[in-house]
Amino acid sequence: MRYRRLIGLVGFMVMLPLLACGQGSGGPPAAAKEKTAVPAGAPKPYAPQDFSKLKGMPGFSDKLLDMHFILYQGYVKNTNLLLDHLQQLATQNQTGSPAYAELKRRLGWEFDGMRLHELYFANLGGKEPLAKDSKLMKRLEENFGSFDNWAADFKATGAMRGIGWVVLYDDPKSGRLMNVWINEHDVGHPAGGNPLLVMDVFEHAFLTDYGLKRGDYIQAFFQNINWPAVETRLGK
Repeated sequence: MRYRRLIGLVGFMVMLPLLACGQGSGGPPAAAKEKTAVPAGAPKPYAPQDFSKLKGMPGFSDKLLDMHFILYQGYVKNTNLLLDHLQQLATQNQTGSPAYAELKRRLGWEFDGMRLHELYFANLGGKEPLAKDSKLMKRLEENFGSFDNWAADFKATGAMRGIGWVVLYDDPKSGRLMNVWINEHDVGHPAGGNPLLVMDVFEHAFLTDYGLKRGDYIQAFFQNINWPAVETRLGK
């Protein structure tokens, strides 16, 4: 068994009693019931965004979207749970405990699962192609030679074996655009990169409608890109 998978399994076993309060177990463990004082001005819990306007989108059944929304909401819920438990453990001077370490490791996975889904849903629902005179079109042509070259590379990245995400990243420091494969949710992000276009290639994003035909799903994704939303993510 690979070391990373082993660590993940151990972490999951450690986390089970801590996360049970959010999974219908009848209530949190005793330690979790002790509410710590929330400082004035403390960040509010994350709230799931409503993407129901995407229902009826061509190429995506309402059944698939509804299931995907529920899965996304789970990442929001677990991100809040992890942050709460980490705060409790820190207050209890348990930062040296295995539970604290494993929850810290898990936080990036849950948080990125939440944020990537928000970016993904927000860059869907479009009906028009990218304008030929747009700033993003110019940048794609500068970096890839043509829009078609960029699209072919993005699609090829999405067709790779494995589960994860494909993200068009802008490196603000150099101005370079890159199509990047993100393994799971948290591995492969270029530090300081700005995500412009996000495509989910976990099976749950397409299996209901397309079975194993990932390529057909990718085509449907391209037909529904909300290019104005993508362009708002592009820096000056």
